Amino acid sequence: MLIRAGYDIAFATDQPVPMLANLSIHSSRNKDLRTAQRIMTQPDVPIYDYVDSFGNVCTRLIIPSGGITISTGFVIDDPFAPDAIVPGARALPVDELPDDVLLYLLASRYCETDRLLPLAWTTFGGYTPGWGMVQAITAYVHERIRFDYQTARPTKSAWDVHEERAGVCRDYAHLAIALCRCMNIPARYCTGYMGDMDLPAIVGEMDFAAWMEVYLDGRWFVFDARHNYPRRGRILMARGRDATDVALTTTFGPVTLTRFQVYTDEDRLGLAAT
Repeated sequence: MLIRAGYDIAFATDQPVPMLANLSIHSSRNKDLRTAQRIMTQPDVPIYDYVDSFGNVCTRLIIPSGGITISTGFVIDDPFAPDAIVPGARALPVDELPDDVLLYLLASRYCETDRLLPLAWTTFGGYTPGWGMVQAITAYVHERIRFDYQTARPTKSAWDVHEERAGVCRDYAHLAIALCRCMNIPARYCTGYMGDMDLPAIVGEMDFAAWMEVYLDGRWFVFDARHNYPRRGRILMARGRDATDVALTTTFGPVTLTRFQVYTDEDRLGLAAT
């Protein structure tokens, strides 16, 4: 399926403010682009990209006094296949994990494994390490947390959302990731586009989505505690230990978000061919 996606985001500020942004699709999806993906700014300011240690395309710029609008739009070819289901996938013993995967067993800013360890082992210790354990964790988080935009805040951690029992997609992901790490299953945070094309009806305002990937049988698999069933049409933007590594924007000074619009839909008009 050809998917049309993009965003239009605006910030206001009274002084020049440096910004670091994760607003491009992940480098692993570049080959699927059918149109150019160019970040545009108004006013026009110098920007440049670099690729970080997680393979994320990071953009640096300076917001001028008065503010800026940042936008992009592109068409990407996506298989539109549901998330893989491999019930027999097993968790590898810690001593068999690759060196670069061990990072995703450690506590991180939003995933406090030390606080959740007793709960995790009490709740999931009876499962065989592998797909069934991860699915049990995913279902637990899905059933415990109520989706509520009003409860979102940048300081909320996995422990916070477990105790408050409400949050947004990043909170579902943080809690599921932390519980997997407690059970010695590497898990990492992902963010990107995921529209409503695979759903019977539009669900709320379009936003960027968050989910997790877990390492089983030598590969990474998608799990989504927000929805708890296979979804289609994910377009990965960035991945890392938690939301700290993949923040859409990080500003080094005072700014105010004044507009935030995201779109993802099927390219029925064949824009990729024009």
